Amino acid sequence: MSNSKLHIGIFGRRNSGKSSLINLFTGQNTAIVSAIPGTTTDPVKKSVEIFGIGPVVLVDTAGIDDEGALGKKRIKKSIEVIKTVDCAILLIFGNQFSDYELDLIKQFKEFDIPYFIVHNKKDIEKIASYTKIFIKQYTHVRVIDFSTKEPENKDVLIDELKKTIPESAYQRTLLLGDLVKPKDIVLLVTSIDEEAPEGRLILPQNQTIRDLLDNDCITIVAKDTELDDFLKLGIKPALVVTDSQVFGYVAERIPENVALTSFSILFARLKGDFGTYLQGTPCISKLKDGDNILILESCTHQTSCDDIGRVKIPKLLQKFTGKNLSFTFVSGLSEINSDDFALVIQCGGCMVTRKQLINRLKLFIKKDIPITNYGMALAYMNGIFERATKMF
Repeated sequence: MSNSKLHIGIFGRRNSGKSSLINLFTGQNTAIVSAIPGTTTDPVKKSVEIFGIGPVVLVDTAGIDDEGALGKKRIKKSIEVIKTVDCAILLIFGNQFSDYELDLIKQFKEFDIPYFIVHNKKDIEKIASYTKIFIKQYTHVRVIDFSTKEPENKDVLIDELKKTIPESAYQRTLLLGDLVKPKDIVLLVTSIDEEAPEGRLILPQNQTIRDLLDNDCITIVAKDTELDDFLKLGIKPALVVTDSQVFGYVAERIPENVALTSFSILFARLKGDFGTYLQGTPCISKLKDGDNILILESCTHQTSCDDIGRVKIPKLLQKFTGKNLSFTFVSGLSEINSDDFALVIQCGGCMVTRKQLINRLKLFIKKDIPITNYGMALAYMNGIFERATKMF
């Protein structure tokens, strides 16, 4: 799955060689290559393993100099990609470097996207010294002379990617590695309800199990309906991680001296702006009649009458606050055209990268709109917010 892979965006004008570069990395004809300008329309994604970096998703985009009404829509799609990538490669051809490229660089800086510039097709036209001077005047990044006709030079690009991609983009932050020690007994309480996928666990549960095993913990998985039976065994876990939907039920049964949190809160720390979540959560108590609450889901899924984001959290918010609230639901990484919200509640973000989630929330942070997370909101409304977050 691409949710934890690095995303590398390839940007530039039409016919600058973006699709050829994608094909060079993949070793396949992944992207259509043509001399006709505007061949690439919607962004094209391809997963590939790059030696020394690991699994990545390469994103081929439409030319930023596209023309016409349709071309403007393609450009808009390319710009939207910027906020979802961990690193950008800006391709130029010949001595083309002007407002098109400068506008892209401005976007890279706005969303904190590290980048470098590749002068492509050097076998056709060399880059002039005055172009290099102009680029240096406006940027402080390296310009690499390159040609996809000379694939042996691919290592130069890979080396530059290694230098450019920030350490934080690798998501090396452990879920639990700094909270547990080898041989600790950790209990994972998982709910199997209508929302659970058929025949498998959801991604946060899978990743938490793997992380605990990697940290040499003794990992016990039980449904909430079997929690009482487990506790009768007299085994005292060092930590309990629960599905947020049964936070209150589990908290009543787990002794106060046992650390307790949820899968959603763990992922809030791994992928979100944890400090912002901590500050925003208590604002639930300040909601007023008529306030609009934005519920952000990072994936698209089929909903049911027990849906956590669209049904359970709204009902609990109405009951907890005693206010008449309205709700807006947005799934995937869809563009949000309004900021008229009193509170934003973000899901755990297991299906997106940290960069994608952080950039998605920037609009609201700039507007001082409080943000919380599914797990934190549920802990707060169950009266156990401090207990569920104090270990962090």
